[in-house]
Amino acid sequence: MFQRFFTELRAARVPVSLKEYLTLVEALEKDAIPPDVQDFYYLSRAALVKDERHLDKFDLVFGTVFKGIENTADAVNAEIPAEWLRALTEKFLTDEEKAQIEALGGWDKLMETLKERLEEQQKRHEGGNKWIGTGGTSPFGNGGYNPEGVRIGGEGKGQGRAVKVWDKREYKNLDDSVELGVRNIKVALRRLRKFARTGAADELDLDGTIKKSAREGYLDLVLRPERRNAVKVLLLLDIGGSMDSHIKLCEELFSAARTEFKSLEFFYFHNCLYESVWKDNRRRHDEKTMTWDMLHKYPSDYRVVFVGDATMSPYEITYPGGSVEHWNEEAGAVWLQRVAQIYERVVWLNPTPRAHWDHTPSIQVVREIIGENRMFPLTIEGLDGAMRELSR
Repeated sequence: MFQRFFTELRAARVPVSLKEYLTLVEALEKDAIPPDVQDFYYLSRAALVKDERHLDKFDLVFGTVFKGIENTADAVNAEIPAEWLRALTEKFLTDEEKAQIEALGGWDKLMETLKERLEEQQKRHEGGNKWIGTGGTSPFGNGGYNPEGVRIGGEGKGQGRAVKVWDKREYKNLDDSVELGVRNIKVALRRLRKFARTGAADELDLDGTIKKSAREGYLDLVLRPERRNAVKVLLLLDIGGSMDSHIKLCEELFSAARTEFKSLEFFYFHNCLYESVWKDNRRRHDEKTMTWDMLHKYPSDYRVVFVGDATMSPYEITYPGGSVEHWNEEAGAVWLQRVAQIYERVVWLNPTPRAHWDHTPSIQVVREIIGENRMFPLTIEGLDGAMRELSR
């Protein structure tokens, strides 16, 4: 069974090594966990999955191999260890219910009868007290009532009297191609780190204190500046219009970025970068920052991250006066080129799926200006690639 589990994980492209598999087997041989399916799930996940992007693939495979059995034939052939199933009876049944099972022949008799019924039954059955189906008082099926039942199929709790639940589980795939949540964004952003100790010395240096105290012959506390992420980020966010459908995702990115980067500056723009940007969307017509001032204030060692779908009329990028909100004296392309010339590390995160990029002329224009390899989709894989680009 465990060999099948291993091969199924490899087939699902979960990068499980033989060493990790042997670690799991060794843990089982040494009785690291009690004989419980749930405990085995957590043990095997900890031993076999080293990257959280593969967690949902792992869940799908685990559900298929151990408890995600969908049809009754697979239920008998799954070879789930009998001791695991007995452990579940200890966990979920009252003493009275266990006594009833023993009076009716016990667990072995129950499983033997299930196998016989599967071999005899040829069609769906509802109600009744013998065949596998829904409702009724048969020991097998779902939605019915029997003190020594085995639930097969179904998603509800029914009477809550089943010894073992074989329920079809539904999963939501979480892989490199799906959009992000705050936690996953934080994990990806942590790739962009460059630690330094700057500022006031207000953190205890334990090693330094021990060495100096030993050298001086008396207790002498040594303090040092806190270790901080020294990377400086300039975040430029497209707001309004077609970006309204991506608000939740951008909020999550913004929240994660403010947590991960101590030196973070942000500004908003609409569709394309022009001669001014702003910080407060409610007062964007009254409190603007000139783009030239922004470029002069934040030096070239900043990492620049654009966030936008780059979906607009190409004229909004390439021509003066192309803005849909005001008359811009210089084309948006000029301002994008200035950013690319001043800052060595620039990326563009695009929430639009990559499959649409080749069919959107404005996206092609932006990619030509900032660099074709600097635009990344706003997905786990894309954000990971963007952080690698900024780390160069």
